[in-house]
Amino acid sequence: MRLLAVVLVLLGSLTATTPVVAAPVAVDSGQHEVSYDKYSLTVDGKRVMLWSGEFHYFRLPSPELWRDVLEKVRAAGFSGVSLYFHWGYHSPSPGVYDFTGVRDVDRLLRLADELGLYVVARPGPYINAETSGGGFPAWLKTVVGRARSSDPGYTAAYTDWLGHINPIIARHQVGRGGSVIAYNVENEYAVNVDPAYMENLQRLARDAGIDVPIVHNNCCGGDLANWSSGRGAVQIPGVDDYPQSFDCRNPDTWGPWGHGVTRRLRDDAPVYAAEYQAGAIDLDNAGYDKCRELTGPSYMKAFYKNNAIASGATMYGYYMTYGGTSWGWLPQPNDVYTSYDYGSAITESRQLTAKYDEFKRQGYFMTTVAPLTKTDAATAPVPADAAVFTLARANPDSRTQFVLVRQADRAGTADLATTLEWSTPDGEYQVPVRVNGRDAKILVAGYDLGGQRLVWSNSEILTHVTVSGRDVAVLYGRDGEQGSTVLRYDSAPTVKVLDGEVRSSYQDGDLRLDYVHAGLSRVEVSGGGRPPVLLLLGTDETAAGFWRQDTSAGPVLVRGTSLVRSAEVKGNRVTLRADTDRATEVEVFAPARHLTVGGRSVPVRRTSSGSLLGALPGPEEVRLPELVNWRHRAESPGAGESGWTTADKTTTASPIKPKSLPVLYTDEYGHHNGNVWYRGGFTANGAEKTVSVNAITGRRGIYLVWLNGRYLGSAAGGVQADSEPVNPDPGRGDFAVPAGLLVDGQQATVTVLVENMGHNDDWTADDIRHKQPRGLFGVAVEGATSPISWQIRGSRPTDGERGPMNTGGLQGEREGWHLPVLGAEGSDRWQRPPGVMSPGVSWYRTNFRLDLPRGHDVSLGLRFDDTTARGYRVLIFVNGWNMGQYLNGVGPQREFVLPAGVLRDHNTLTFAVIATEAAQDGPGPVRLVTLGNHRTGAAPDL
Repeated sequence: MRLLAVVLVLLGSLTATTPVVAAPVAVDSGQHEVSYDKYSLTVDGKRVMLWSGEFHYFRLPSPELWRDVLEKVRAAGFSGVSLYFHWGYHSPSPGVYDFTGVRDVDRLLRLADELGLYVVARPGPYINAETSGGGFPAWLKTVVGRARSSDPGYTAAYTDWLGHINPIIARHQVGRGGSVIAYNVENEYAVNVDPAYMENLQRLARDAGIDVPIVHNNCCGGDLANWSSGRGAVQIPGVDDYPQSFDCRNPDTWGPWGHGVTRRLRDDAPVYAAEYQAGAIDLDNAGYDKCRELTGPSYMKAFYKNNAIASGATMYGYYMTYGGTSWGWLPQPNDVYTSYDYGSAITESRQLTAKYDEFKRQGYFMTTVAPLTKTDAATAPVPADAAVFTLARANPDSRTQFVLVRQADRAGTADLATTLEWSTPDGEYQVPVRVNGRDAKILVAGYDLGGQRLVWSNSEILTHVTVSGRDVAVLYGRDGEQGSTVLRYDSAPTVKVLDGEVRSSYQDGDLRLDYVHAGLSRVEVSGGGRPPVLLLLGTDETAAGFWRQDTSAGPVLVRGTSLVRSAEVKGNRVTLRADTDRATEVEVFAPARHLTVGGRSVPVRRTSSGSLLGALPGPEEVRLPELVNWRHRAESPGAGESGWTTADKTTTASPIKPKSLPVLYTDEYGHHNGNVWYRGGFTANGAEKTVSVNAITGRRGIYLVWLNGRYLGSAAGGVQADSEPVNPDPGRGDFAVPAGLLVDGQQATVTVLVENMGHNDDWTADDIRHKQPRGLFGVAVEGATSPISWQIRGSRPTDGERGPMNTGGLQGEREGWHLPVLGAEGSDRWQRPPGVMSPGVSWYRTNFRLDLPRGHDVSLGLRFDDTTARGYRVLIFVNGWNMGQYLNGVGPQREFVLPAGVLRDHNTLTFAVIATEAAQDGPGPVRLVTLGNHRTGAAPDL
């Protein structure tokens, strides 16, 4: 598909009967070998389940919060994370690179090492990601020659980029004690392909010391290149798949773009679902909550589980797991806006959703049941009702079977109950199953569950651990559905039902437990020739309430908190870093007698289940200040004499040539982001009738026009798509010259403010999209006889902290009006707001203080409540950081996430308002809102 992702996560899968360990080989400085066969990746010969989630560090400009997101990814059962590295984010100009602060990718990779998350490194050079230019630096638009090819100009540019990023990646590889387990070259490179280019990318990686498997994510299927064979082939080719499409307006959509990853691309490599849909871009302004519905738990169950059994895939990348914010001028203009929430499992404000719960249910299973890392297609049990579909795989060593059960009609919504004639490794059985609507289950038979023998179950496995010599297993099913589990014993064991209603029977070595999934039932089984086991039989909802953490003393299970970040067992005490969003009981299964949470000892009692039970407080109330005492400052059109450059170029590297000369494209003059001012001078004759303007801005972009300081109006900028012929008249606006405004023989000035909404990606790899210009495409004054002499003024060199994509060329940005001013209001040029908005640019500023409860993770946002379309847009600066653009009356976004790190105790909020029409009042009302509040066990730097 045309996004980006490859969220690869690996799990330290072990022997056929040993649960997969969530933490990979990392942070130990030892030497380890990554390899693979047709079944899976391996580390030091141990099989790895790559279950990964996509994260974009560049969409979270708070390195302090990277840990929070990655801990949440890990807590959901993911074994790894996929990381794009954004060339343009690091390189403001040719040969200049910044890897400090919010761009410190070495810090990011060290964090992944520390947390034990495998990394699939994706340095492009092209990444797409719905980010400006597809991740290319904007200056690349002026380099002659086609990008994503062997053209010399492009080759020199990307060689320099990889020469900087590859050594950083190399020193964090698994083989050097780090966490990078795979290296992705290019991104969805399926059209206009150049095998020599793909070869060179891989050569550069190997020359830099990259020794992990090289992978690629193929897009779109059909006869397009997938790099599985021939010149330029990678070691492990993968497939992108976005079966739900992006029609968030219709969240009941079901698989219009495909039905999953069902085939392997190479016989000697694992099946790799490299970039699999875990959300959606909001193409039609439905809002990301609708995108979350489109790609919600039902879709995840049916499609993700199908992938596991249809093809035996052991490498997965889910796009996105956390989307984040396209702050500053990061967004690609034609597909996204400021929020890149993506309908993800973890929201833009870092809150957990029902999708997160489903990821956890599946992730714990995938990373616990080790035989899944090596399976072949097997004969599936036959359902008595043909409306139920089954598919099976089996591990050739342990003979453990995995059976997918779903509707035969993929989009079916019936409630179906039937039986399976199941030939398991332990005998023939009739197994009752139920599929209610768009559901799917993976049932397991013939599995050594710790010290137990699971013959079969129609409940699904969440996870299992061994604590103090006793197995503890969590199985689950949908609320109200019948459940049965059969375990094998040498003799009749002792069965004790601790909670719930569970019936048991023993015959011919089989202990059968029958129950209805409701709440949480607890059954203790002992004797019969096996270690004791505690079975926790719950619903989908109760299963999602469990957290598994691995410690040096073995795994522990926790239930009741809203998150568990880590656990440690020392002596007889278990210490948790955990979050609560409400007052709650906490239950812990661990080899300990005492409990500490968040640095405080928690009184506990021992339950009949052998667990520790205590109580935790919820978060304290959050009180937010009102945003008052605003100050105002106007920006005159094209004011000032500093910073202007003569615009007189007559050639351009862009294949799209201007309507008239000179070339006025912003990038040709080094102005790549945000708003750009133009001034055009000519000698009037008094007969001028119309000023005709063409400008290209990208979707939702605008431009404003003045003549001799008189506002003439505004128009929408042009948008050109790759599938359309070049538009000879993009972004056309015709503005009448007011009578008497121009006098024969006197100098006249046309002033134009053009908003660059970001650069197109290079999806087609033909430079038409990538080198599509921004800025003025042509200007003509009807009736004029004098040529126009042009000047241009855009962004100036930016501060190193925020980087080149934070600001554009507004006068206030150039002079620092957006920067924090604490205490005094500064210059007396800031006055009380006038009560009206005039066409053009004006600035508003206020200060506010936050007094948030300590030891809490409070997510805050800024909410615009103006429901009247009044023709204005707002650049939102928080302590100098451009956290997005509010478009009044355009698009769905009214709420903007303000992350900790950008927010401080004392804050300056500044708005740059661009109005296309006069209106009463300012850009309000606007207020701070709480988007999440947790008492947290996060690290102190959160």
